[in-house]
Amino acid sequence: LLFSAHGVSPEIRKSAQARKLHALDATCPLVTKVHLEAIKYAKAGYTIILIGHEGHDEVLGTMGEAPEAIVLVEDENDVDRLEFESGTQLAYLTQTTLSVDDAGRVIRRLRERFPEIHSPPKDDICYATQNRQEAVKLLRADANVVVVLGSQNSSNSQRLRELAAEQGKRALLVDGPQDLAADQFSSDDTVLITAGASAPESVVQSTIEWLQNNFDATVDTQVVREEDVQFPLPKPLRAFAAEQAASK
Repeated sequence: LLFSAHGVSPEIRKSAQARKLHALDATCPLVTKVHLEAIKYAKAGYTIILIGHEGHDEVLGTMGEAPEAIVLVEDENDVDRLEFESGTQLAYLTQTTLSVDDAGRVIRRLRERFPEIHSPPKDDICYATQNRQEAVKLLRADANVVVVLGSQNSSNSQRLRELAAEQGKRALLVDGPQDLAADQFSSDDTVLITAGASAPESVVQSTIEWLQNNFDATVDTQVVREEDVQFPLPKPLRAFAAEQAASK
């Protein structure tokens, strides 16, 4: 059983243990950070306002850490409907894959309504999510079409598509080149290719090859941010890799 990068609630972990399943925990460390923050604030007696999308896997996992202490909001209207007893200690956390702009608007409204609200010492939104959003904002003006590689249920991929569409660009969210058709492009299009934070590099490269094969496309790579963050494999996989290396 693989726990995905979005993370899971403690109840899911307990269920896996009860069924004696062999579980590999691939939860993103940035998501784990939010889980730990939720536990810390809940133990300290805070009511936590979680900014995120209802039903998203990551939100379900985070809320499962302290279900009685967490209130979910999606936008400023939700914030305006919040009511708490006088003296309630408040803190906010965010889903890691939100639009930076959307989250910023909700946070500003929270601070307006609840000036004493606490926040984590470091931003919760994933650095990879932020970098890709920044790149689309900077580069979309030069493109006719924006192709976002990612799943339809990927929050950060949907945010990239929305950012591109904000400027009236034709924005396509696809799993890979198999979802593209030649009649979606013309030979004089400038196509911006980006990808959700979890999309494999092989999918990016196969999409570039598809455009080259079908339109003789030329490639211009532009760097907006260098990423050098490295996350270790889950412990069982590291142990397995060490055993394989030793056996050779």
